Amino acid sequence: MGKNITSQKRGTGSPTFRRPSFSFEGKTNIGKNGQATVIELLDCRAHSAPLARVKYDDNTTSLLIAPEGIRTGQSIQIGGKDVRIGNILELRNVPEGVEVFNIENKPGDGGKFVKSSGVTAKVVAKTNNSVTLLLPSKKYKDFHPDCRACIGAAAGGGRLEKPFYKAGRKYYAMKAKNKYWPSVSGTSMNAVDHPFGGRSSSHKGRPTIAPRNAPPGKKVGMIRPRHTGRNK
Repeated sequence: MGKNITSQKRGTGSPTFRRPSFSFEGKTNIGKNGQATVIELLDCRAHSAPLARVKYDDNTTSLLIAPEGIRTGQSIQIGGKDVRIGNILELRNVPEGVEVFNIENKPGDGGKFVKSSGVTAKVVAKTNNSVTLLLPSKKYKDFHPDCRACIGAAAGGGRLEKPFYKAGRKYYAMKAKNKYWPSVSGTSMNAVDHPFGGRSSSHKGRPTIAPRNAPPGKKVGMIRPRHTGRNK
């Protein structure tokens, strides 16, 4: 009898792969435009960057990705044209060359891009219909001018500079977010555990091309490659 592979196990919602959201501080979301005050800086196991709890004029609160250099009690402006570290502006009001983070994908969605610790994106071009940003992945992406972004860099920079040193620390770091670790190569598994498993050698001689609409468990190897065979 066969055995489910890892991608199939993740889809069942078992405790092994369920995120421990009960211990998360909450979702980050850019609130409505106006004045806000930082009332607390905190750490959340679901985010790599520190979070800032801000209080708005109507006494509502929300969580934001903390910018580098922010402090408790500091006031930030959401909306407007004041280009200052920590303020949140529409991209149409951000000058070219300014670094931003926590960028909205659609106006009002609360921030979707560039949220990891220490990362920034740079405004490189502006038109009436779009604003082009250089993302940390070195790719260029166009955003709607009404999308908002925070000025500066996400706090927690340098997190990746310190190595884990040993597997035990890596284990607990992955356990905090319930990440599957370590990841084992499919060719190293048994035949019942993975389509590439079995035999005594690492070379199975099985085709690694799966169709784009293959179900989980069959979608392994190369997913619908653009070119197959030898170039002529």
